[in-house]
Amino acid sequence: MKRIVVLLSFLFSAFLFSQQGTATDVKSSSEQIKVFPNPATNVINVLGLHNSKKATIVISDSYGNPLMNYQWEIRNNALNIPIANLEPGIYLLYIHSPEQKIQKKFVKQ
Repeated sequence: MKRIVVLLSFLFSAFLFSQQGTATDVKSSSEQIKVFPNPATNVINVLGLHNSKKATIVISDSYGNPLMNYQWEIRNNALNIPIANLEPGIYLLYIHSPEQKIQKKFVKQ
């Protein structure tokens, strides 16, 4: 069962990044994004995003297993994502919208 979850997580990640073109495009776009505070306790703030009517936000553990999934509108080029219910550790943040695909790491204390 765990293998299936890991495989599905990998396929989901591959799908997110295949939609925008080359890996270089994703990297240059992702470099402009700021995630703070890092490490965080209750909320992570994400700045530098493109506004979007519908964005998928996924938080995964370090193995790629999705833990939280949101569908939100991005306004003012920013998001505030609640993470208080996560255990301390390293996590991956995926943001997918028609305008961009982002992957960032953050630490939860």
